Amino acid sequence: MKINVEVDCTPEEARRFMGLPDMAPVHEKYLSMLTGSMDGAAAPEMIETMMRSWAPMGDAGMAMWRQMFDRATK
Repeated sequence: MKINVEVDCTPEEARRFMGLPDMAPVHEKYLSMLTGSMDGAAAPEMIETMMRSWAPMGDAGMAMWRQMFDRATK
């Protein structure tokens, strides 16, 4: 037996129904920090620290990001 259930709702409605927190203010703050750092408002060390947290394999992942940015900026 196979049962299909279709739910027609917006992402906001689904988030509320599932009881997930509203992350919109955090997302807006993150975007403002990211755009601020791209405008030169943040130090390069801060960007490197942020990128390290994204790197899946520590130093090897960081080397991959650095190489990617070097290629993109040349």
